[in-house]
Amino acid sequence: MRTGTQLYERRRLATMYAFRVICAALLCAAMTAAVPAAAQSRHTEHTYKLDDPDARPPATLDDVGWLVGNWAGEAFGGTFEQGWNPPSKGSMVGFFKLMGEEAVAFYELLLLVEEEGSLTLKVKHFNPDFTAWEEKEDYVRFRFVKAEEDAIHFSGLSFYRIDDDTMHGYIVMRSGDDLRENKLVYRRQ
Repeated sequence: MRTGTQLYERRRLATMYAFRVICAALLCAAMTAAVPAAAQSRHTEHTYKLDDPDARPPATLDDVGWLVGNWAGEAFGGTFEQGWNPPSKGSMVGFFKLMGEEAVAFYELLLLVEEEGSLTLKVKHFNPDFTAWEEKEDYVRFRFVKAEEDAIHFSGLSFYRIDDDTMHGYIVMRSGDDLRENKLVYRRQ
């Protein structure tokens, strides 16, 4: 049989424990609310965009490792070659070469980097004579939006892994006020 003092002490300890659990839950909720979620929305049928480009979701190069290797395929009325080196020192380097029937149409130098706890794909374009499209210090930037089991999404650019040797890419191009989604079909070489 318990005495009144023992019952009081047991209730007091249970109340203190419940209070601590509630405080911990409130603290966790406040900490979670302080970390902004990276909201995204559909840009086109197969691509996404960040609603707030400054609210970037966390990502590392491990999320995009399946891009590594040499690829070839069709896009923009021609054929292309693309290659990605394995990640090292927080970056992956790649290239893209689009070819028409008789000549190279353009080249791209690709840099995929970990920055600000997320990923950015930086692209620099070159004419067949290797003169740059962008000014010396400029490049096109695609900010990471999200990764899925078989897809990687950057703002206006998505890669979908169909199987180990096939992927589809979708890039949004703007002409005036018109947005157009272009499909690239990749096959591992």
